[in-house]
Amino acid sequence: MTGSEAADWWATGICRMEPGVVELRGIPVQDLIGTTGLVATVWLLTRGSLPDPAEAALLEAALVAAVDHGPQAPSIAIARMAVTCGVGLNNAIASGVNVLGDVHGGAGEQCVALLNEIVEAEASGRSLTDAVAAAIAGYRYVPGFGHRFHPVDPRRDPLLALVDQAVADGVVAGRHARAARAVESALNAGRATPVPMNIDGATAVIYAELGFPPPLARGLFVLSRSVGILAHAWEESNQGRRNKGPIPPSILPTYRP
Repeated sequence: MTGSEAADWWATGICRMEPGVVELRGIPVQDLIGTTGLVATVWLLTRGSLPDPAEAALLEAALVAAVDHGPQAPSIAIARMAVTCGVGLNNAIASGVNVLGDVHGGAGEQCVALLNEIVEAEASGRSLTDAVAAAIAGYRYVPGFGHRFHPVDPRRDPLLALVDQAVADGVVAGRHARAARAVESALNAGRATPVPMNIDGATAVIYAELGFPPPLARGLFVLSRSVGILAHAWEESNQGRRNKGPIPPSILPTYRP
């Protein structure tokens, strides 16, 4: 392998590093330190340019909203159990993050894809009603709607209010927010018990309005939830328990031969 081939092996447009130089997307890191927030830097590295302050604020709201949902969330519980096994915080965080899959943690990505499908169908000439009906047909659980704990997710309305303000200010177009509300209306038609948008749906609206592709929506959720995973793992590590299992030792699992 030649020197050029070796250098090209990990070619990247994200970070330039050489002795005395660290640049992120072409911007010297020293110019970012103290002037650019973490959320804007996440945008810079994933999207290639800095967001305007209103875009960064909307993204930050979505990330803040999803940081934690308590130890009943598998990712949190697993991290807390892992840290009692004598591993470091990095291992505990990785253990929790590794279960953020299609069922637990993937609904935001799935909802962005759903909203994109509706917006694209409407742009091609279909009515919003028809686009929604086609998009949600066949779903047993429509990603981003309904919640097993909350009759109304307390994070929904504040996030949607920020989206509405961003639409009014010309920051985002509002097409995905409109699609999400149309899905919500379709799901609730004729129902005595509503199926409101949840945190995954509300943050999906923000990610989609800001132009993040579906896989990055899951990545952003993982970044957000990692904060809660870290906090819970740290709390558990200071409680002195060893080998904490999913149920107290006084309770034995039912044996079914």
